[in-house]
Amino acid sequence: MSVIIRKSLLELIFSGAFMKRWNDKLRPMELVEVDKQGHKLIVAWLLFLLNSRDMDVARKRALGESIIEGGIFDYLYRLVITDIKPPVFYRIKENAEDYATLTNWVLKELTPRIMPLGADFMRRMNEYLMHPEDKGLARRILHAAHLYASYSEFKLLKSINRMDHELTEIEQSFIDRLEAMRDLNGVSELLDEDGSVLGGFARMCGRLRFQKRWSQTPRVPETSVLGHMFIVAAYSWFFSMEVGACRARSQNNFFSGLFHDLPELLTRDIISPVKGASRDISELIHEYEILELHRVVLNPLKQGGYTDITERLEYFLGLEVGSEFKATVVLDGVVTEAPEADLAGKYNHDTLDPKDGPLLKVSDSIAAYIEAHTALKNGISSDQLHHALYRIQQTYKERPVVAGVQVSALLADFD
Repeated sequence: MSVIIRKSLLELIFSGAFMKRWNDKLRPMELVEVDKQGHKLIVAWLLFLLNSRDMDVARKRALGESIIEGGIFDYLYRLVITDIKPPVFYRIKENAEDYATLTNWVLKELTPRIMPLGADFMRRMNEYLMHPEDKGLARRILHAAHLYASYSEFKLLKSINRMDHELTEIEQSFIDRLEAMRDLNGVSELLDEDGSVLGGFARMCGRLRFQKRWSQTPRVPETSVLGHMFIVAAYSWFFSMEVGACRARSQNNFFSGLFHDLPELLTRDIISPVKGASRDISELIHEYEILELHRVVLNPLKQGGYTDITERLEYFLGLEVGSEFKATVVLDGVVTEAPEADLAGKYNHDTLDPKDGPLLKVSDSIAAYIEAHTALKNGISSDQLHHALYRIQQTYKERPVVAGVQVSALLADFD
């Protein structure tokens, strides 16, 4: 069965932007599920690199795939059980029969939307969700990343909930569970946010939840840069499945989506009309983004001994070829821009480390389209939103198929 990406799946992934977290606590801002997932998967990627340094390429690829799919499975599960508080869910999980009953119901709810992803995807998700007792490396990395991202949220609301009798118990639970994960490379450094370059970088990435997209346009929901990056990563993964991308290409596409707006943390959210006002302005802003990226992120990580992390970030962000939206491969150890069509053919091999810049751009555009479309559907009328929809529609009417994805036909489903 071929994989087909449908509107319903894209909207399901986006729906986490509505899903509030810590809903029984006073919050300094809305904390939503897609932001948490973005932070979690960024941290999972860091732990993935640090815990696979001694692995051969095949084992490393398999681990990366397990982490990405496990993260997506966890997210889909979470979207369905949204109203169950964590303490209640953990008690259910302790009872194998009750957990199986709940999970079977979740899978039944998800099936209509994810069935187009194919029988193999369904089987893997069923296997993953029905066996939570698995303590393999991928699961442990995802669990540590989940705890870190959730604890980061907790620290945001801790100071304004001092009278809450649950706070001490909640914090101690986070501390105890994270301490139990210190045998994983990188966990100790992540917990030392002030003294560790790695911990500081992870905390910095979490700050992207403060940065709202479309900052001059009212929207419901108000997606952040952090949540948007996760949505783009998930879309990139699904489109990679649809076009038959090799394992390396699929993973590169996911992680490129997960980091593609990282430079905006350093130059703030400069709105698209300013970026696109002229080629000179666009290039000027890009130059400043890259300078700040090196100064604040890449150079400190290199100096801290994390050269492998900086090299992958540079590749995901397309620094060697000038844009994250260009197709690239590694030929004889050199990062090289590649013709888009060749990524589906002679360059679609793990050994060439291919990355689909054009497919990433499609995912980014569709995520923006759904943001605007959803806001309009929710009653927010804005010239900027209407213009954004029109601009994206026109772009893909002129070029309906990009990187093997039928973009124009997919957008037509939203009309």
